[in-house]
Amino acid sequence: MSKKKQSRSPQGASEETLIATRKAKAARLRERGENPFANDVGEGEWPLSELASVRSCFDAVRGEDGRYEAEAVEAKPFRVAGRVLFLRTFGAMTFVRIRDRTGEIQVLCDQSVLGDAYDRLEDFDLGDFIEASGEAMATKRGELSIGAATLRLLTKAYRPLPTKTSFRDVESRYRQRYVDLVANKNVADVFRARTHIVTGLRQFLDQRDYLEVETPTMHSLVGGAAAKPFSTHHNALGLDLFMRIAPELYLKRLVVGGFERVYEIARCYRNEGISTRHNPEFSMLEFYQAYATYETLMDLTEELLRGVDAYLADKMPEQHAEWMTTRKFTFERFKRIPMHQAIAQALTRADLPPDVVEGVHLDDAPIKTWAKAAKARGRVIDWAHYRQGAKKCGGAGERVFCAYEYLAEPFLADDYIHDGRSVPVFITDYPFEVSPLARKKDSDDTLVDRFELFVHGQELCNAFSELNDPEDQASRFQAQVDAKGRGAEETMDYDHDYVRALEHGMPPAAGFGMGVDRLTMMLTGSASIRDVILFPLLRPTSS
Repeated sequence: MSKKKQSRSPQGASEETLIATRKAKAARLRERGENPFANDVGEGEWPLSELASVRSCFDAVRGEDGRYEAEAVEAKPFRVAGRVLFLRTFGAMTFVRIRDRTGEIQVLCDQSVLGDAYDRLEDFDLGDFIEASGEAMATKRGELSIGAATLRLLTKAYRPLPTKTSFRDVESRYRQRYVDLVANKNVADVFRARTHIVTGLRQFLDQRDYLEVETPTMHSLVGGAAAKPFSTHHNALGLDLFMRIAPELYLKRLVVGGFERVYEIARCYRNEGISTRHNPEFSMLEFYQAYATYETLMDLTEELLRGVDAYLADKMPEQHAEWMTTRKFTFERFKRIPMHQAIAQALTRADLPPDVVEGVHLDDAPIKTWAKAAKARGRVIDWAHYRQGAKKCGGAGERVFCAYEYLAEPFLADDYIHDGRSVPVFITDYPFEVSPLARKKDSDDTLVDRFELFVHGQELCNAFSELNDPEDQASRFQAQVDAKGRGAEETMDYDHDYVRALEHGMPPAAGFGMGVDRLTMMLTGSASIRDVILFPLLRPTSS
């Protein structure tokens, strides 16, 4: 054995050479009658222990500096297994660091203990999976270790693992997530957090007597939201179908059928653009509650977000504390602002007149004056896209919504602050023209009982009191069909069966939708939605 070595592969060699070297080692194992891809870990003198459970046995003798008192570590026997992350040899002593799903630990290999088996370490490489048995101990530096009495290779990794600094290319990380999870611990933490977030959502709703269900992912009609769908074909039935853009209409059919509290964590598909906040394939939570209003759900939303965040903090306290240090928003308080009020406040802050909302002068000279005034107030408005959007508006309600999207929404994180952090904002009272499934307000039939929640400027939730009048719903569907006839792409089809369901009677109800991916982004401080999706779809590479 060499005096000091970090890797068992030639330095600077090509990947093909490294792979060939590792395959040769696997062949050597086979010649000795050993399997380089063994699957008999269940057999052993002692049961296999998870690494975190080994460490927990010695919590009492661990100092504040993380070191263990060597004299106080009881020599208990353990059998452990994991992936090799680090491997260094000093003469007759080799230190091997391994990781399993619960944590990491060091395996100390002493030639005087292992005898001839010590030479087998030459067959080990970074990334391999190994098994070791021996007694717990602590090194002179206070590192908890397993003093190996037996040692063997379980799985030979043909390809070398990247270092922490070499695997930084974003696209490579997305394409090879299996490597990313090993090379970057913070990435693995985010996806563990995602699982806890989903569990927290389920626990919150289950405790309130909501029933979790599954609804179809292939639909014969486009419905449940205004979006462009993906299409597919069912060979056996000879049907052209659409991948669902939302589970809404099926879940509300269940409310008609007597499931008065129902939810689904649904995979949805929208054939739209890709950005840091949008992915064509995504997960969303939708739930519906009978005898509730959108105001009921605002209260419930605040409780849900605080509850899930607390659940995550309980499950991952160290990581959550780190995420909190970079968090730019707070869940301590929320604001509830009607859309017309949000626009009015935005106009005041940008020194703009009410005429802007009507969009009638967006092609004329006043736009230059408006842009200059807004910029002087620190408001950089996307006037070009606002102009384009306003041209497509078919009525007053659509113009109001367009004005909100460009004049108010981009500045919510700056306009609503508490103790230096942005406050989540419920925007309420949407125009009915942009809310084809929401119930009209009793006090103003040009608006609907709806809210969207924005957290640090990003839309997270959408909810409304449900439209349960079948005649009103039928007219809304027809308006969507008419809009599609005029060339609009993001519209719904006329769903005759859903109207029939409403004719059987749906109790007063409210419904809620939230992007699970966006919630994970917010709670973990992730910059892109692809950072919280394990295997995002990418264009194929040439190789």
